[in-house]
Amino acid sequence: MRLALMLFALPMFAQTYDLAIANGRVLDPATKLDAVRHIGIRGGKIAAVSATPLAARATIDAKGLVVAPGFIDLHSHGQTPENYRFKARDGVTTALELEVGVHPVAAWYAQREGRALINYGATSGDLPARIAVMHDSGTLLPRDRAVERAATPEEFREILDRVGRGLDEGAPGIGLGIQYLPHESRAEVLSLFRLAASRKVPLFVHMRNSGPLEPGVVDALQEVIADAAATGASVHVVHITSTGLRETPLCLEMIQGARARGLDVTTEAYPYTAGMTDLGSAIFAEGWQVRQGGITFGDLQWALTGERLTAESFARYRKQGGFVAIHSIPEEIVRLALSNPLVMVASDGILDEGKGHPRAAGTFARVLGRYVREEHALSLMDAVRKMTLMPADRLGLESKGRIRVGADADLTLFDPDRVTDRATFEKPAQYSEGIPYVMVNGTLVVDRGELVSGVAPGRGVRH
Repeated sequence: MRLALMLFALPMFAQTYDLAIANGRVLDPATKLDAVRHIGIRGGKIAAVSATPLAARATIDAKGLVVAPGFIDLHSHGQTPENYRFKARDGVTTALELEVGVHPVAAWYAQREGRALINYGATSGDLPARIAVMHDSGTLLPRDRAVERAATPEEFREILDRVGRGLDEGAPGIGLGIQYLPHESRAEVLSLFRLAASRKVPLFVHMRNSGPLEPGVVDALQEVIADAAATGASVHVVHITSTGLRETPLCLEMIQGARARGLDVTTEAYPYTAGMTDLGSAIFAEGWQVRQGGITFGDLQWALTGERLTAESFARYRKQGGFVAIHSIPEEIVRLALSNPLVMVASDGILDEGKGHPRAAGTFARVLGRYVREEHALSLMDAVRKMTLMPADRLGLESKGRIRVGADADLTLFDPDRVTDRATFEKPAQYSEGIPYVMVNGTLVVDRGELVSGVAPGRGVRH
């Protein structure tokens, strides 16, 4: 008997972990695990998922908390230390700029290497490549030369070459903002789809048109589904609610139909009734009120001051450019999208010195607090799946979005009874609450509800 006890004790002693998370309710959408478990972390990886306690150098008692894979935000324009702090407090361990993308790609990744609080990544973007080639004065979005005219054949060949070069440098896909380029031809879009298909990477697409007015969102969705069918490319349609508006149910039917016939088409939404973009962009060209579902100046909110616009202030601010919230999405459309099994959660967020849209700070906590706990629009497991497994699978990230031995130790611990967003349109820079622990690659970035200073465990997500 003594010998048996000694033999049992030796391997247990050998399995001491860097950190143990004890007594938490573990939710793993990949296996549908929903049970109290103990997780052992070693070397930045999940090394054990156990029904019994584990020995470790340090232990977090997670009793009463949900232990989920770290949230993955596929649509995060805010790629600065300020934005990463708000993401971490919202439970996000990986934030990616996939709609607009970046150019040049290698330099963008190099700027963040060893300096990022959370994991980061970006597509090779059509928009920034056009801004560079056509000498547009825009930064995030084009403002003049790329908006006012079409690219010449020579310019488009250079744009295509630059986008391809970004894929060579590791970008996990192509970013495509068609609506911001009124003169981008359907042939050019098809060429970008062909490039993505040949390189086996997805496209992340802001479609050509929005709303019910034809040619509107239905025509725009038909374009990208047809291009996916013609080329074999995988396509992710961004923010389906803000482009679909009241046509969103029909759009989701179209996506479901395309998927049922073998096309790789996915989509996302955020839990807010307002979008946001640059007032100086092509989206606000003449006729924008009808294209945005019949809204008017008072439905626009200037991010810097929180004021609702008038015809006079619209004209003044449009000349200078800047972010404006667009209050155009019906609440029932938000609920419908979040409850649909096809739709992932993604923020489309950005903050700049505390100004911006509340989705940059509160998207994930808002889904868990308002739409799961309070309104029962979807289950807790479904919500976690939309924030973790689905976006990981969209990118083919087998080491993220799940809780299993060998996966990256990106973990978010939240209190399902307390988790809530605090960010508002008037005061967007407010941290979410009820998320006491967030871990990135085995390092705590949020500890007992506070950001951890002096750590930068984030790594680049590449193809």
